[in-house]
Amino acid sequence: MQPELIVPKHRFMETNEATRRPQTFRKEERLCRQLLIDRLFAGGSKSMSAFPMRLVYLPVEASEANAPVTLLISVPKKRFRRAVKRNRVKRQIREAYRKNKHILLDTVEAKGLHLIMGVIWLDNELSPSAEVEKRLVNLLQRLAERL
Repeated sequence: MQPELIVPKHRFMETNEATRRPQTFRKEERLCRQLLIDRLFAGGSKSMSAFPMRLVYLPVEASEANAPVTLLISVPKKRFRRAVKRNRVKRQIREAYRKNKHILLDTVEAKGLHLIMGVIWLDNELSPSAEVEKRLVNLLQRLAERL
């Protein structure tokens, strides 16, 4: 009798059951180009808040963005002096987006849009991961409705 092999379930192997999409947050989905970042914050973009986060977004041409939605996460040093706390908040936001990005991607792909987005942390206090995820889902749903 052969023992059954146990294959670890890594997050890059996870899929969303509703859409059968892999739940990943790859390099192409991260907003890194300085020109696009400047355009996002120069004006003409729209924003919405769900405390402790603000979502700033701007529709762009398909040729400018690698993915349908690219995301920038910002936690100001003014809010948390210690890098450990800033990194924790960024990790919480990334994880919440990774698990729930299908809410926005379905709408964006159906309409043939490309978005650049920035999530900015507004609070001086740390929040539990469940609260961060709840607020980010709220923002993504409101954005999907607005598009």
